[in-house]
Amino acid sequence: MTRPPTARPSGPLLPALLAAAVLAGLTGCSSADAASGSTVEVVVGYQSKTINTVTAGTLLRARGYFEQRLAEQGAKDGKTYKVSWQDYDSGAPITAQMLADKIDIGSMGDYPLLINGSRAQEAGGPGTRLVSITGYNELGALNSVVVPNGSPAHTLADLLGKKVSTSVGSAADGTLVQALRKAGVQDADISKQNQQPAIGASALKAGSVDALAQFVAWPGQVVFAGDARLLYDGAALGRPTLHGVVIRQKYGSAHPEVVEAFLRAQADATRYLNEQPLAASEQVAEATGLAPEVVHLYNGPNGIATFALPLRPELLAALRDDVPFLKSVGVLKALDLDRFVDPSYLAKAALPDVAPARITGTDPVCGQPVDDPAKAGEIWFDGESATRPAATPACLLKAVKAAVGRKVRAAYVPDAATGTRWFADKDLWAQDGAQLLPFTTEDGVKAYLAAHPGARQLSYQEALAAS
Repeated sequence: MTRPPTARPSGPLLPALLAAAVLAGLTGCSSADAASGSTVEVVVGYQSKTINTVTAGTLLRARGYFEQRLAEQGAKDGKTYKVSWQDYDSGAPITAQMLADKIDIGSMGDYPLLINGSRAQEAGGPGTRLVSITGYNELGALNSVVVPNGSPAHTLADLLGKKVSTSVGSAADGTLVQALRKAGVQDADISKQNQQPAIGASALKAGSVDALAQFVAWPGQVVFAGDARLLYDGAALGRPTLHGVVIRQKYGSAHPEVVEAFLRAQADATRYLNEQPLAASEQVAEATGLAPEVVHLYNGPNGIATFALPLRPELLAALRDDVPFLKSVGVLKALDLDRFVDPSYLAKAALPDVAPARITGTDPVCGQPVDDPAKAGEIWFDGESATRPAATPACLLKAVKAAVGRKVRAAYVPDAATGTRWFADKDLWAQDGAQLLPFTTEDGVKAYLAAHPGARQLSYQEALAAS
């Protein structure tokens, strides 16, 4: 198996990491270590382009936090800790490697997590444990369905008999199946193409599939690139979706200090992302090749993903509700969820709370405080090192309209119904009296127009003119 080279952190973190590396080397040469040969290896499986796991993967690796925490541990116990990173496109191969005792810590989405726990329990032995959360969305907006711009499909029901690319067994696949059922379409009524996200995105652009159902950041990436439009916003399903960290319990029992160091490092990465969201987005973009504007759509303040480690009751309840569905589609036989979920490692790590990133400040155009996340937007102008807040969608449009001659890298605004943050110029808009309201999908705007007969639909350019 090919292992990517270790990312090289830069900036103010580099001196600290070099010092930590030296410290690790000194402990490696200590008499106690030399006598015992105590080198502890840990293999981490992650998904670089699944950007709501970055605090346990891409960003964590790029910042060097795990190695730093292990160097601190090595200074205490005289051991040398060695980290190997393995990058995958989805959660399934990480599970396969964990079952083969080749990956010790991994991160993946909710459905793959449950399948991981089930298959590990079926294999016997200590199994695996869910120990923390990375990114989540309480309504399910981390998964969505996109179609080519010229597609005749206007709703999910229009995918009847069509080719749909997805990663079977992923959280995105689960959202697709459940959303189709809600729309009166059975899984067997579409031609499902089981493809890795990058392959599916290429197939969509080439016209060999009619739709792409995927998890972050693929829907946002193809829409931002101008190759597709959003057909279905996963938030319309109203079911929480999440990603988390899972460990081999045999490894955790043998090396609890490594798991605790990982969780502390994950907390470090989470704090950095929430306190420096734009810098974090640019660093993840550099490491993954994704557009920074797309990373910031999901991981920025008021982003589609919220980052926090605790195993919150509502998220665990969502996992419990997902088990019967996964059994019904034949990808999960049985799972003792109470055994699988293990909050003890987080408890021992005793981590402080980290507040999620939020858009705040004063709107420079409308001159009002930005304090309502259901309306707050954000504008990223080319050449600026910070984004500008917008109190409402109308204020955001006014700011874009007033910026004559300036390039807008991205303007983000929440859907008026679901709250899903999206690109303002890719949204569908409605005017209702003095209100200008954005919607991510045609379904969304039509539902609003049906309930508000006096409202009318606008294009983005028409909304700009009306602001």
